[in-house]
Amino acid sequence: MFKRGKKKDEEEYASDGDAPPKKISKKDSADDDSDDGDDVVVCEISKNRRVSVRNWQGKIVVDIREFYVKDGKQMPGKKGISLPMDQWNVLRDHVDEIDQAVAENG
Repeated sequence: MFKRGKKKDEEEYASDGDAPPKKISKKDSADDDSDDGDDVVVCEISKNRRVSVRNWQGKIVVDIREFYVKDGKQMPGKKGISLPMDQWNVLRDHVDEIDQAVAENG
């Protein structure tokens, strides 16, 4: 695998004795557009999957996501989907058809 720029950065900082600068996460940033405090966990589908409703960049989304544990804290993973309200409504309106297809194929 390629580690673009990583070795160069490490060598550069190793030569002058300074540590590389810390990366600033979005949560630490003052100009963060997301409202992390607005998450409402609706249900836990399994140990590592949950459904929540949250405000993302000023829009309400239904978020179905996998979580992982890091340093004893549950963190959201990359695997998941955030459905804006129009897409959520389409999915919700087709639940009966989905249930029927599951019954026919299960």
